[in-house]
Amino acid sequence: MRKGLLPFERIKLMLASPEEIRSWSYGEVKKPETINYRTHKPEKDGLFCAKIFGPIKDYECLCGKYRGKRYEGTICDRCGVEVTRSYVRRERFGHIELAAPVVHIWFLKSAPSKIATLLGLSSRDVERIIYFESYLVIEYPSEDERTAFEQSEDSIPIKDDMGNTVFVKLHVVDEDRYLSEYAVNLEHKYEGGMGAEVIKRVLSALDLEAYAKKLRAEVKPYSLSFEDMNKELEVKYKKLYHKMVKAVADNFRLYGIELSLPEGMTLDQALLGVFNEELYLDVQNGEIRSQDCEGCLTGNRAIREFYEYQRSKRKDIPVFEKIEEDIRNTVLRELSESKIKKQLRVLKLVESFIKSGNKPEWMVLEVLPVLPPELRPLVALDGGRFATSDLNDLYRRIINRNNRLKRLIELDAPEIIIRNEKRMLQEVVNALIDNGKGGRVITQNGRPLKSLADYLKGKQGRFRQNLLGKRVDYSGRSVIVVGPELKMHQCGLPRIMALELFKPFVYRRLEEKGYATSIKSAKKLVENKAPEVWECLEEVVKQHPVLLNRAPTLHRMSIQAFEPVLVDGKAIQLHPLVCPPFNADFDGDQMAVHVPLGIHAQLEAYILMLSTQNILSPAHGKPITLPSQDIVLGLYYLSQMVRGVKGEGKLFYSREQVLLALENGVVDVHAPIKLRLEDGKVIETTPGRVLINSVLPKDFPFLNEVLDKKAISKLISKIYEMYGVEVTAQVLDNIKDLGFMMATKAGVSIGIEDLQVPAVKKDILKEAFQQTDEIFELYRKGILTSKERYNRIIDLWSEITDRVSRAMFDEIEKSSRQERDKVYPGTFNPIYMMANSGARGNRDQIRQLAAMRGLMAKHTGEFIETPITANFREGLSVLEYFISTYGARKGLADTALKTAFAGYLTRRLVDVTQDIMITKRDCGTTKGIEMTAIVEGGEEKVPLKDRIIGRTLAEDVMDPYTGEVIAERNTIIDPELAEKIVHRGIEKVKVRSPLTCEAEFGICAMCYGWDLSQRKLVDIGEAVGIIAAQSIGEPGTQLTMRTFHIGGAAIAERAKGELLNETEGRVKFYNIKLITDRNGRKINISKDGAIGILDKDGRMVERHAVPYSAVIKVEEDAWVKENTVLAEWDPFNTYIIAEVSGKVELKDIALDITVKEERDPLTGKTSTVVSFTRPKDAMLHTPRIVVVTEDGKEVVYDLPVNSIISIPPEQISMEWYLCPTCT
Repeated sequence: MRKGLLPFERIKLMLASPEEIRSWSYGEVKKPETINYRTHKPEKDGLFCAKIFGPIKDYECLCGKYRGKRYEGTICDRCGVEVTRSYVRRERFGHIELAAPVVHIWFLKSAPSKIATLLGLSSRDVERIIYFESYLVIEYPSEDERTAFEQSEDSIPIKDDMGNTVFVKLHVVDEDRYLSEYAVNLEHKYEGGMGAEVIKRVLSALDLEAYAKKLRAEVKPYSLSFEDMNKELEVKYKKLYHKMVKAVADNFRLYGIELSLPEGMTLDQALLGVFNEELYLDVQNGEIRSQDCEGCLTGNRAIREFYEYQRSKRKDIPVFEKIEEDIRNTVLRELSESKIKKQLRVLKLVESFIKSGNKPEWMVLEVLPVLPPELRPLVALDGGRFATSDLNDLYRRIINRNNRLKRLIELDAPEIIIRNEKRMLQEVVNALIDNGKGGRVITQNGRPLKSLADYLKGKQGRFRQNLLGKRVDYSGRSVIVVGPELKMHQCGLPRIMALELFKPFVYRRLEEKGYATSIKSAKKLVENKAPEVWECLEEVVKQHPVLLNRAPTLHRMSIQAFEPVLVDGKAIQLHPLVCPPFNADFDGDQMAVHVPLGIHAQLEAYILMLSTQNILSPAHGKPITLPSQDIVLGLYYLSQMVRGVKGEGKLFYSREQVLLALENGVVDVHAPIKLRLEDGKVIETTPGRVLINSVLPKDFPFLNEVLDKKAISKLISKIYEMYGVEVTAQVLDNIKDLGFMMATKAGVSIGIEDLQVPAVKKDILKEAFQQTDEIFELYRKGILTSKERYNRIIDLWSEITDRVSRAMFDEIEKSSRQERDKVYPGTFNPIYMMANSGARGNRDQIRQLAAMRGLMAKHTGEFIETPITANFREGLSVLEYFISTYGARKGLADTALKTAFAGYLTRRLVDVTQDIMITKRDCGTTKGIEMTAIVEGGEEKVPLKDRIIGRTLAEDVMDPYTGEVIAERNTIIDPELAEKIVHRGIEKVKVRSPLTCEAEFGICAMCYGWDLSQRKLVDIGEAVGIIAAQSIGEPGTQLTMRTFHIGGAAIAERAKGELLNETEGRVKFYNIKLITDRNGRKINISKDGAIGILDKDGRMVERHAVPYSAVIKVEEDAWVKENTVLAEWDPFNTYIIAEVSGKVELKDIALDITVKEERDPLTGKTSTVVSFTRPKDAMLHTPRIVVVTEDGKEVVYDLPVNSIISIPPEQISMEWYLCPTCT
């Protein structure tokens, strides 16, 4: 730590007083000159003056009279420069004495404006005063007006010349009015002025203590409650007090609480007398008396006790808090909310000034500090030109204008010229502090000048760029390339880069081995790149981890440790499997390398940060270091089975025998063969699958399935669970080698013939166009509304796209191809393989290539009604191409915008969660939250099992049928226990959660549960807040980056209009209310009904929500096969179902008031649409349908806005009859 700097705990920001600014300064800057153009030495009294800011060279004065450290501290008698280190030019301030006060722009323009708030003026008014557009008039009270001024809400207290506090009013007026009304008026004492001087005068005269006292008194009524109701309150706030009493009386009337009142007195008057302690209330008899008696009370206590006594006798009277709430609402209604907010804001500001010791007048500058010259450098370029900081230009403008203003004042120039000069000075000081904040941006060569605020704020500012985001030594960056022969924990580091990074270590090793006798000779050897240097470098690098980081660092896996392997060339080599956590690819990405120097740092890198330790993601606990693309394709190809190839049906007694046969070409890699396993079981498999099993751990159960990306992910998870990190890393490496080898041998490549356009496409499209015409015909006849037509067309084309897509995949699967003597089935189609295996692309992209592109989305997210019926193989028409550009470009634009937003979201999330850590093992709480599976639209999105793994049970879990305790409270749920819970048919599990944790600080480990990246209870001290923030932010960024891969093709889900069960079982209705219509259909009229499917043991296996107005197709307790239609409904319309039979009337249907006529521009048809939403005070009711039953009972249905009434307008007034289902 530098001398003179003491350790500190906090930094306090304060306003600088003029005296403070002068105390920092080493002299006044009077001239705008910087350096002499001939001598290149600083000009005296200029912006770089050596006398003020210190010498240019260490221990040498400007004229050269004194040189050397021995003269330190001497001030030269010739040039006046102190002999000291030139470093002081980074520390020493100067100052400018301003000829006129200037308002600090931050306190004027930052909303809410501090100066405007303090003076009770608008920000715009203060600005007009400062820029000499208006006068500020201070109105002093006469003797008679003192009390009125003191009680006025728009007065402020200031101290007069005698030091007495006077309440004055401020007015902002234009010049004409000032001269005509105020300047000549001597009746009142008026004082006026313009510019920052008058603002400073008022601010310095403010009596803050008196101001705070006045504001507190003004704010007090807002907190009035029932307890404050007494005679004293009537004196201060008579009108408000009477309304509060009325609120109590209204409640008494509402609940029928009766009092025996004196003759000629109303209830309001009687209660007012009791509150004022002028009358007495006999609590038990409910009698108001003028004399005290036994059992009589007075004041607000009497009212409360009488009410509570009445409530004890009658159960229909609500709690007393209801009256208290009504009184509070009365107070808030009477006193405006915006006013209280404003008063509280002023009070907070005044109290802050009092507490901090800052003075309001310091917001107006009379002295301007000048930054040390080394912080605003001037650098000589070739050709005699200079590059300078923008601050120098701004300071130069300030000094020029300030000197000109001084001269004009001395010359006693006309007021208008001086005002203009002061305005210009204010503008240029604004630009220095915060350019552009004052309105006008000061530019040079069309570029805004960088002000002091710009040097501090934002990503490129001093804080984020230089203080929080320093560059570090022992680091470098380079382009990354793939290193397929590396092990999981290794990275390839270019030799020349490693030499630079490990220089000190190499020097030491050269000395230790006797190749060099000193650091100097070691340096020489390194510079000459002698052979010994490379030898020492190899030794130094061994077992010394390096950190690799790829920007943006979105989560903790963006920085990992690797063991360096020295490679030739200049690119860093990266293991292909660690690309997903870094989100890296090899299209020119760069990565940074850092060297952990200390032994502790190296140990930490090895134990916590090594890539083999980061196989599972802390966000979801699934493997993140996974094979992708070529490797997946290779393994998928290898695990396929093909009939009718060489070696089919052969029997082998061991795995080794299979591999030997494969090596010698006796069997084909895809041939179905019989194999006897170690346990004696004979299975049908392929030599390819035996090859895959040969790279897995010896005792791992034989894997006999087609491996796609999901299957590989599950496999890695299982191996991690069974064998731990080291074995998993080894298996991943083996899988990588095998996958790459097989992808090469498979020789998968794409040809245009692989894209097979389905033969039935033409017929399907012909049928689709016919259906479209029919929908348009219905629309033209007025049977369908515009919205219904749109929905039906979107629905139709979604279905057609699906059908064409299915036909294409069916054709691909049925086709086959012959290569030499081997017939490959359609599943070996290269494009199909890539998508099906999860290596690259998806079914939607293949659909666009060979079936049809389908519906396209507009920028609003709506679908364009005309789909693209062509695919990329056939080629698009001009119109189709044009429609396509819409979505494709939006994808690219969204990516750019949303990526930045997602990054910013992560920053903000980290800001709020960074102090949340695991502080103790167990807080001992018994609380928790209930977990169920997440179900949307009858489809299980997240199963219960996935939601509870790694959580701690908040209470014992019992078998719902036998009552047996499956697991006790505080047990951590591992996959086996989760499987057991789900298997026993339990649907809800209460688990502990950070939401219910009772730890005093942070969260306890038991409430948090597993650290998902380790699959064990989280350690104390883990920064779980940051992990949570990164787990939300990182996928957010990724999701936005992936938008444009679909190329704007809208994937419209078909609107669901029916409910099917997935498993066989018995039907059970939950909260379903049925009525039968005239066609005998059973219709559900419950808003939250559901249908469940129970298995043979009565356990629920499925549960589906059933919408209102759905037609139920099954009986309760019926046994149904899978894929039975349970219910049907119209997905595009919301129906209003009449629950009773009877005569129907339409009420409150008034054209142009509650309903309006809408004309469809295409068909010319008009429809009557409900447009009325009832305001609170309206006499009219919302339009409604009333069904009158035979016994005269009325059932009312309100019509929501945008309902379409299907009767002709001329018949609306008539009564009409309807069946029980009217829409």
